[in-house]
Amino acid sequence: MKKILFCILLSACVGQSVIVPDSFVRHDIQTKNYEIATWQKINNPKNNTLHIYIEGDGQAFDAYGRPSFDPTPQSTTLRQIAFNDDFDIVIYIARPCQFIMDKNCTVSDWTNGRFSQKIIDSVSSAIKQISRGRDIILIGYSGGALVSGLVIEQNKDLSIKQWFTIAGVLDHEKWTQYFGDEKLDASLNMKQIPKIKQTHFVGGRDDVVPYELAKQWANEKDIVLIKNATHNNFGNLKINIDNAQIEK
Repeated sequence: MKKILFCILLSACVGQSVIVPDSFVRHDIQTKNYEIATWQKINNPKNNTLHIYIEGDGQAFDAYGRPSFDPTPQSTTLRQIAFNDDFDIVIYIARPCQFIMDKNCTVSDWTNGRFSQKIIDSVSSAIKQISRGRDIILIGYSGGALVSGLVIEQNKDLSIKQWFTIAGVLDHEKWTQYFGDEKLDASLNMKQIPKIKQTHFVGGRDDVVPYELAKQWANEKDIVLIKNATHNNFGNLKINIDNAQIEK
């Protein structure tokens, strides 16, 4: 397999705009329940492997803890990571109702039902329309980690060769219990961690998904702790996805 690298740059901090490279083109994908925004780079259509990035929960709540009117992420972290991936085929997939307020969107879709069956079905459908049977390296950020895990769990027909998460939530029940938050009672949880080659990148200074919590749902041998990283900033790193070695 060709060596796979992606960069996590210091410029990927919250509040900074992302310049979309010319190589990425926006394609909105219609699924049964939602139209989903994607940005796609296809430099070599003959390559049989795709990198697919799934966005986090976005702006689910406002500064006062109230459900937002628009869950489009203000953090640019995952977009910057995806746009700096130099692989031939890279796909960034937004979550339903991000960037596109579909007529079927309800507040539940980014709050208590952010991991509902119709959300997982829609993301799964978008991935199938894009991948068309090709091999997939699947990367989920924050709440997008649980979405990616549920996609793997429910879609054995997808050829997912490797799974990565960044600052990922993998069990929303343990997550909400840890912080004393309301349960996401309209959401699904994974029955178990998928048995697939995987690496989970966790920030040592992440107060949204702390390391001590990540160890409760992922095997420690699959966790790479980046000591100075926060939830929205993983610093200047190049990560070799083939063997999960951090190249500083």
